[in-house]
Amino acid sequence: MKRREEMTLLERLYFWEVFKGVVITFSNFLGNLAIYLCQCVGLCKKKRPWVTVEYPDQVTPYAPRYRGRHRLTLKDDGSVKCTACYLCATACPAQCIHIEPEEHEDPTVEKFPKRYEIDTLLCIYCGYCVEACPVDAIRMDSGIHPEVYTADPRAFIEDKQTLMQRSIAVQKQGPTEMLSQHLKRMQNIEKAPFSAK
Repeated sequence: MKRREEMTLLERLYFWEVFKGVVITFSNFLGNLAIYLCQCVGLCKKKRPWVTVEYPDQVTPYAPRYRGRHRLTLKDDGSVKCTACYLCATACPAQCIHIEPEEHEDPTVEKFPKRYEIDTLLCIYCGYCVEACPVDAIRMDSGIHPEVYTADPRAFIEDKQTLMQRSIAVQKQGPTEMLSQHLKRMQNIEKAPFSAK
């Protein structure tokens, strides 16, 4: 980006830059319209004039580093790895993680989360909680994105049990199978209003 002192008179007036933006937008529009019209008459069948993915019927493959829904990892005995250290909640820029610690019965375990909640309406899926965790207790490798819930905002709060169950599902099914089940649920939700009519 240029500083104001480095800009020419036309750039400082912004009219030229606005005009260039309109020309680029309009030329893209005309190019895509031309491809679409050619396809209507049977030409240019290999080109797509749009980049829209018709989700959930079409899905682009996710990269392995995709930040999906959260899950709490488990120890070998099935208990949660989290030590309720608050580092994830502290690192969270959206302040969407709420933890209530509790003393553990086992004297070798200092504490664990009695309550661990993530408000997915506030979450921005940045992954800072995963990076901040010193014991690898929270991950975002489930491969799925947020569900479509009811209109009740309380349904978007994922509690400790939900996050632990997701970890069990990832171990049993794997992210690919979880994504296919998620897509089936989304397709059913999409079809539900039309079938009710």
